[in-house]
Amino acid sequence: MHIQEAKTQIKNAILSYSTKDTHGKYKIPVEKQRPVFLVGAPGIGKTAIVEQIARELNIGFVSYAMTHHTRQSALGLPFIIEKQYGEQTYSVSEYTMSEIIASIYEEMEKSGKKEGILFLDEINCVSETLAPSMLQFLQYKTFGRHRVPEGWIIVTAGNPAGYNDAVREFDIAMLDRLKKIEVEPDYEVWKKFAVSANVHSVVLSYLDIKPQYFYRVTTTIDGKSFVTARAWDDLSQMIALFEENNLTVDYNLIAQYIQDEEIAKDFTNYYDLYHKYRSDYQIDQILSGNTPASIVERAVNAKFDERLSLISLLLSSIDDKLIKTMLKEDSLRVVINQIKPMKDYEKEIGEIIPFYKQKTEQTDTKAHIERSYAVLDIYEDLQSLIQLKGNEYAVIKEDLSKRLHALKQEVEEDKKMLENVFVFFEKSFGKGQEILILVSEMTIRNAISRFIFNHGCEKYQEYNSQLLFKDKQNSLQERIDALNMLEI
Repeated sequence: MHIQEAKTQIKNAILSYSTKDTHGKYKIPVEKQRPVFLVGAPGIGKTAIVEQIARELNIGFVSYAMTHHTRQSALGLPFIIEKQYGEQTYSVSEYTMSEIIASIYEEMEKSGKKEGILFLDEINCVSETLAPSMLQFLQYKTFGRHRVPEGWIIVTAGNPAGYNDAVREFDIAMLDRLKKIEVEPDYEVWKKFAVSANVHSVVLSYLDIKPQYFYRVTTTIDGKSFVTARAWDDLSQMIALFEENNLTVDYNLIAQYIQDEEIAKDFTNYYDLYHKYRSDYQIDQILSGNTPASIVERAVNAKFDERLSLISLLLSSIDDKLIKTMLKEDSLRVVINQIKPMKDYEKEIGEIIPFYKQKTEQTDTKAHIERSYAVLDIYEDLQSLIQLKGNEYAVIKEDLSKRLHALKQEVEEDKKMLENVFVFFEKSFGKGQEILILVSEMTIRNAISRFIFNHGCEKYQEYNSQLLFKDKQNSLQERIDALNMLEI
């Protein structure tokens, strides 16, 4: 299955294991709760989806890589205590609390969350001395004499044997205590994550054209060559920072992440070509509606790969613009809704500002951080305004009205920008597949789809209706073909 299906399976298991009866007892006893064993190639997002599940369910999360643990660090260190049995006193070995178990209690203290996920990565690469203890742990949820706190569910992960020389094949006794889920790389599924995570447009454009290079592991006479989903994600972030600092992105950088010489060279060439397209096609002119006839002519005569690159360039620019607009809209809406019931603006805004400062430090996703900062900026501006002009609603209202007016103008400009893009596509490609690709890509980009939902775009709605109709036709044809197969 692909990683998104695996996420659903794990989430469903956690929800099931967390179900309690009317007496507050777990319906599946802890001993019967099989830990999940997520098996998949390196770098496809196994750890990321488990973290996402913990956030979505609002439960705790503790992660450990088991390759770093010895028997002593996992089980705890031995010490001698005196115990009396009957009339005799004996020296008995006890163990300190396992570092892993202790970290769960620390997370519970810090977060206040009594339920959570203990994620143990590379579980099939544990040391030989630790391996026998893992069977007891997976069944009874104990390291030494210390049990995983009730309400904490164990999810494990590992790589198939072909990817890691340290992998130990589990026997039937071990596998029979696990919920095994096998995961395969899938570009289309990863792409949805990549779009939401703002993976660099050049990476997405390249992989749209050559999805076979999304994930590859080969063995050569010089050793293993590989490229993973993690590598593309990490490279994307580095490219963005290099460009921000006017540094040169070349093969020497790319090969540090894409450890497959053929793909690294190919992507290096594409990176240079992609930036040439940005210059040649005058993207800003297309967005403004001032497209020269020569650009339309070039698009008409372009090969399909070049057209896909052009779509990616346009989407990247549209997305960047609408992310900013939606951030302004969201933050202004938050402030207006919070301002309305206020009585003492200076006092209450003074109390709100520390809350948003703390929120920017505690939030763990880029989008939420940016929104918190945007709200904070507005409140700090209002606080300064009140100190200058007085604690009156009229002062607040005037400022927020100006912001709303500026936002409305920006929205109208953005709507015109979208219209300009559709006009360019109709001139260049008619109503062919390129415009349907454009609409499909707009749909999966959060800022663009939210902007259109809030403010409309007639051309998008028109072509999206065609696309939905086409999808229904394809689905119907598949069902007809399936029925015909049954009749044969």
